[in-house]
Amino acid sequence: MPSSRLTVLAVLSLVVAACSTGSSTTAAPAPTSAATRIEVKLTDALRIEPATMKVRAGQSITFVVTNAGSTEHEFYLGDEQAQAEHQKEMTAMGGMAHDEKMGIGLKPGQTKELTVTFSAAGTTLAGCHVGGHYELGMKASIEITG
Repeated sequence: MPSSRLTVLAVLSLVVAACSTGSSTTAAPAPTSAATRIEVKLTDALRIEPATMKVRAGQSITFVVTNAGSTEHEFYLGDEQAQAEHQKEMTAMGGMAHDEKMGIGLKPGQTKELTVTFSAAGTTLAGCHVGGHYELGMKASIEITG
């Protein structure tokens, strides 16, 4: 009988140790490089709000873009040259907005997210090229700091 008690005590000790170890564990910590979120609104007044944004180079940025208008809009990121090239692409496609690496198309009332990391300091633009909106001023400036 003493050996069976020792066996039971040994098993109970292991169970208690396992339970106490399990209860002291915590969830994995949240990533330290979480994306900065910027709320953006596209309007039928042909505005991107905010009209100016400031972000940090190397920081992951998630633009949470809402089309607050009643017409289709897009949110396309790039410098003047990239905007001009995108405009040509949009014209060739008949002005239809679509999702791609640096841009998203949004139907009225729709919200989408676009996550990017700008690698270097400088200035870039966000624009909407649907139906000539960019030429009518539907753009925003993004300052990227070092």
